[in-house]
Parts: sequence; structure tokens; C-alpha cells
Amino acid sequence: MDTPNKILIVDDDSEIRSLLADYLELNGYLAMTAADGLAMWATLNEHKFDLLVLDLNMPGDDGLTLCRNLRAKSNMPVIMLTARSEPLDRIIGLEMGADDYLAKPFEPRELLARIRSVLRRSNSSLHDGSGAEVQKLKFADWTLDLTARHLISPDEMVVALSGAEYRLLNIFLEQPNQVLNRDQLLNIMHGRDADPFDRSIDIQISRLRQKLREDARTPQIIKTVRNGGYVLAVTVTAE
Repeated sequence: MDTPNKILIVDDDSEIRSLLADYLELNGYLAMTAADGLAMWATLNEHKFDLLVLDLNMPGDDGLTLCRNLRAKSNMPVIMLTARSEPLDRIIGLEMGADDYLAKPFEPRELLARIRSVLRRSNSSLHDGSGAEVQKLKFADWTLDLTARHLISPDEMVVALSGAEYRLLNIFLEQPNQVLNRDQLLNIMHGRDADPFDRSIDIQISRLRQKLREDARTPQIIKTVRNGGYVLAVTVTAE
């Protein structure tokens, strides 16, 4: 029998913590809770978790600060909970390294679906045609290190990527020379269709192009397809 995934819920609202912990355990997960950042770090030091559910608005260090600090130490998946509905808040959360976000109020079953989707993506591995695990993807003199989860420039400089940037680049590298529209990208990254007013994908692509030292007016690696979306217009090789 497989060991149940272990989830840590960090939220200063005791009712939400209890509700989510009970619901997740009813659905086959092991759940623990923490009321703030200090309790979160103490719990992480004592236990190993498969995923973190993290509230954005908390006393002391907020969720963005905690997520950024966690990303410096760990690649554990993070789902951000936020009472704010502004696109900028969602974008900042993704840029800090969150794997997905969910605006309050929400149905527990929606969070459950997000958790399953994030864990499924987290547990999947890239393989080459022989079945061996791929460790690096090379493109246009750049290298994405899938083990260290960072980018190496043509002049051998290590370029740090946020969680969102890493996943987005990985998606393009898995499907080179294929046009991907916003709906497809958002669905692959977060398991849902795009909101017509959600421009987070465009902003993330813009920031990823900056990391790739692309000219914003004439990008050569990730190109914009008018009325179509985006395409990685270079050859990709796996190692």
C-alpha cells in the first residue's frame, strides 16, 4: 500500500485549519497544521511533507515572504491561499515560487483537486526514449538543469528561476516548435482554464524572456504567435 501524502496547512484562521485538515484526512491524506510562520518552520524541522498549503495574509511574515524563504531551501510544492482577487497578487505569489493559488472563499473539493494536480505534476519525471531519466535539456546554447532546477547561460552563468518560471520553461522545452495558447499553458501549469482577464501567463513569459536575455521586441527563443499564443522556436536536446 502506498504511503499517504503528507500536507502541511499554514493559516492563522483556526476554523479553516481544522476544516481543511479534517477534509484532507477524509480523502486519504495525512494533514498537520500551523498558525503562523514560526510554527511552520518548527513543524518543517520535525516532519517531512509532500505539499504546503500556505495562506497569504498572516501576522508576522506573510505567505509571500514564507514562500520565498522556503524556495531558497526546498522545492516542496506550495499552494497559496489568498483573500485577494487582484491578478498582481496571484502573479507575485507564483513568482515567489508558489505552484498554484486559490482565492478565498473556496470549496474544499476545489483545493483537493488543486492538491492532486500539483502532486501529480511534482511526482512526474521526464524520460528520454530509452526510459532513462533526463537530467538536462539543452536549447540555443542554454541548459536547463532538471536536477538542480536552474538555468545555465551560454557563458556558464547559473540563472536562478522562480517556481513558475521553471515550470513554464519546462513546458516549452517538452513541446518545442508547437504553438501553445494561454488556455493550454494555464491548464498545464495549474490544471484549469484561463480567465479572460488573467494575464499572468503573459507576464511570466515576459520575465522568462528577460532571464533568457531576449530582446522583448524580437525574441528568438520564445516567440509570440499572433492570435495563437507562444512557441519555443529552437531545437531541444536531452541529456
